[in-house]
Amino acid sequence: MKAIKVKLRQKEISGNRQSLYLDFYPPIPHPTTGKPTRREFLGRYVYEKAKNALAKQHNKEALQFGEEVRQKRQNQLNKPEIYTGYELEQLRIRELGEKNFVEYFKKLADKREGSNHGNWASAYNYLDDFTDGQLKFADLNERFCSDFKEYLQITQSLSSAKKKLAINSTVSYFNKLKAAMKQAYKDGYLSSDLNVKIEPIKSQDVIKQTLTLEELRALAKTRTENERMKRAALFSALTGMPFKEMQNLEWAQIETSETFGIRIKTVRQKTGKPYIISIGEQAYELLGERRGLNQKVFDGLNNRDRYYFFPLWLAHAGIDKSMTFHDLRHTYGCLQVELGTDLYTIQGNMGQSTQRQAMHYAKISDQRKREAADKIKLDP
Repeated sequence: MKAIKVKLRQKEISGNRQSLYLDFYPPIPHPTTGKPTRREFLGRYVYEKAKNALAKQHNKEALQFGEEVRQKRQNQLNKPEIYTGYELEQLRIRELGEKNFVEYFKKLADKREGSNHGNWASAYNYLDDFTDGQLKFADLNERFCSDFKEYLQITQSLSSAKKKLAINSTVSYFNKLKAAMKQAYKDGYLSSDLNVKIEPIKSQDVIKQTLTLEELRALAKTRTENERMKRAALFSALTGMPFKEMQNLEWAQIETSETFGIRIKTVRQKTGKPYIISIGEQAYELLGERRGLNQKVFDGLNNRDRYYFFPLWLAHAGIDKSMTFHDLRHTYGCLQVELGTDLYTIQGNMGQSTQRQAMHYAKISDQRKREAADKIKLDP
């Protein structure tokens, strides 16, 4: 059997750096895919031009590490008999422990789609900020998780230096860390399932801003120079459909039948899952004259409509609430609860994964009941 040559090589990357990798000849089977490969990146780099003592020391240690790994891999491939199974496993764990968890997290984030990708990308930004982009798997432990949890709970928002990171954002981002650790254990980067040892951050119920039925009716009677925005906003309040899904809505997705009435086949932008919305006659009338199957129903709907014209329209209607366009979806859910619709139906019409999400609107309704309890007062 021909001996496999293993060489330590460098590949240019950004920031005056060279990434270290092993070059195998002839190729060896990839440990995950089984396909022939000639490269194995070590998760380490050297500076192309070491300008100071610190950079030179960094290069020395990185090259020494690379050479140690190269020699071990050479022995593993060509002299497997000199290692016991236990020793080989320990070598594998040590090598994986030197790899960068932050880079691994970034790869997981890049695989996500839609708004889930945005959430993972935001979590990555905070992890990168906390670690300066460097965290070995070997250093990923309960103490680190505790420190990162505390950092998320006290740090300022990266999008606005004047605000603290919102509590439910900290919950979401820390859960992404736990999900990444769970996947790392499955992929063999961690020798134990660290995720199960770490308590999540407890979420807090947030009372969403919504319109009452009287306010929604008043809004419908209020004139605006932007009729497209008005139709879209009222349609969202009557159906629960989010802004992005209305932007992408085409006439081919809308079906009518004596059996099932009027319905829309769409895909939940947040989860990528298909669902069906049943809509009423009033909502259907807001769509306007039917056009070509592939034409957009709300053609031209844009961010200026929801960020500029929508708040202006609210003000003209005399509604003094700090609302976003998305709050119209919450208005739909809350009004359906107040009008007696069961949570299972609300869940299905809003494309929600669990009834627990729909139950949030029942909590909003309870909040309104508590507020209403104090509205009628006797004179002192």
